[in-house]
Amino acid sequence: MASASACAPGPGEPCSSAAAARAAAVSRRRKRPFSSLRGRTEFQRLRRQGIRRRVGGVTVVAAAGGPHSPLVGVLAGKAVGGAVRRNRAKRRLREALARAPLRGDRDYLVIAGETVATAPFGVVAGWVAAAVEELK
Repeated sequence: MASASACAPGPGEPCSSAAAARAAAVSRRRKRPFSSLRGRTEFQRLRRQGIRRRVGGVTVVAAAGGPHSPLVGVLAGKAVGGAVRRNRAKRRLREALARAPLRGDRDYLVIAGETVATAPFGVVAGWVAAAVEELK
């Protein structure tokens, strides 16, 4: 004879206390003030036509874009570290870019250096803001 739970969860409710804890811990995705740069050709266009500024461990490349919200691409190469460190660096750069004063008529490519994954976030945000300001 199969056992059944005495009370089944309602629709949309987690079925265990562990699932409820995970559901409560998940943060909502915030709307970014920019769109993601997609496709290899767009990245290559920015690298070819863009103006570069390096501040601290961050290099920002900016080129003319369309009249839409700015397009932003984030790169973290193997010099940053393994996959976990590269992903952390990219997440930190995206959050720093959300706080930076980006122009709507430009597209940006942000390249992480080795120190982005380990530097304090305030420092990384300062590097990004300073590089973007220099490109205005």
